[in-house]
Amino acid sequence: MASRVAAKRRRAAEAEAEAQTPAPVPLPFVAATFRLELQRWYKLHARTLPWRGIRNPYATWLSEIMLQQTRVATVIERYEEFLRRFPTISALAKANEDEVLALWSGLGYYRRARMLHRGAQFVHRELGGKLPRTAPALRTLPGVGDYTAAAIASIAFGESIAVIDGNVERVLLRVLGSAEDRSGKAKGRLNDVAQALVPPSAKRRERSNPPGDHNQAMMELGAMICLPRQPLCLECPVMNYCRTRGEHATAVRGKPQSRVVAHLLTLRKRGTATEILLLRRPAQATLMPKMLELPPLPIEATAGREPVLRLRHAITNTNYYVQIFAESAPGVAPLKLDISDFGGEPQLDIQEPASEIVAVPKHDGHRHAASPDARRHRIHRELYGEEPGPEDLHELALSGEDARLTAPEGSLLGQVPSNEHDMQWVSTMRLRFLPLTGLTRKTLQRLGVMGVPRVELG
Repeated sequence: MASRVAAKRRRAAEAEAEAQTPAPVPLPFVAATFRLELQRWYKLHARTLPWRGIRNPYATWLSEIMLQQTRVATVIERYEEFLRRFPTISALAKANEDEVLALWSGLGYYRRARMLHRGAQFVHRELGGKLPRTAPALRTLPGVGDYTAAAIASIAFGESIAVIDGNVERVLLRVLGSAEDRSGKAKGRLNDVAQALVPPSAKRRERSNPPGDHNQAMMELGAMICLPRQPLCLECPVMNYCRTRGEHATAVRGKPQSRVVAHLLTLRKRGTATEILLLRRPAQATLMPKMLELPPLPIEATAGREPVLRLRHAITNTNYYVQIFAESAPGVAPLKLDISDFGGEPQLDIQEPASEIVAVPKHDGHRHAASPDARRHRIHRELYGEEPGPEDLHELALSGEDARLTAPEGSLLGQVPSNEHDMQWVSTMRLRFLPLTGLTRKTLQRLGVMGVPRVELG
């Protein structure tokens, strides 16, 4: 009797859901044949990526967050290393934020990492470590929007829901022969078309995942064939269904901004270890709060000096033209660059500590050694506008001192416009475990201070 009541209720619920389901959107082609052609191509040409063909909802969640506005080649190394360090949601939830940010370094958009961490803590604490299985339920997690919720629900759990990222949107616009339109009405229509193309979920006992495979195929098509510029139409499996067959009309994009910035690279020997001076960004910074970076320099302070490295680095809509200036720490011989043994990339040669004596001009025209105490007093006055008290000097002696207080006369180190408490010496052996900004990681890899990971694409 109970089973009959349950079956009756289930049929009633299915009927109600069917009644609430909107009528299918009319398409200029048969959806089933479109899907068939797309899937044939996908099975033959899809890239072998570490997050495909797995049955691990957590790994799918991680990959979708990492792939947002980030190149696949950049993600692969971070993704695999991240999973080795945090193989489960519970392991991620129990980690501290700095550990998470260290493994995210180089991916950019660090708010994603913080939200992923908070989401894992919520799932671990409130849901017993298990992700919700539907898009609406996933949408309640920190940092999970409509796109990410649909992707996880579709790929990890087989929900029949469309996933629309920039690649899929471009494919749909070209297939429909439509220009780019940012209005809510146009986006709603595009979502309806995308949903009409998604196949139904597999039956309970089937091992296949038609919705997940379809959505990944659409994203792959946009990433590899239906490119933003000069699409490879002759290689497209659904060209016969496409009304555009080429580039579609797009809205005018704003020109990116450009900025010239300078950073200081300061290294020292401490026993057998090599240490680097890093600055922690303020917690209230709008970009990359609490991340570690090379200390910034005023551009005017670098006049007449030659940088050891120039590079370009993009953050959101700004292109940064970066100059890196190297300066040895007090008591360390000048840095030397050797490009003979590193494939043309510079390698820094750090010399053993030299004398602590720093020459400063005197009124008699001769040069004498400035005592450490005199140098601390003078530079403390210049930096902080007051004489250091006994407590200040004692605290400096215990903490290893603010590096700027022992910086030679005219050095770049004394011109870093930051609070001394935000700067710290770090062993170069620990760099891969620290939350470095992407620019800092790129710089240190180019200069050979950090190793460059080898990434192989399948």
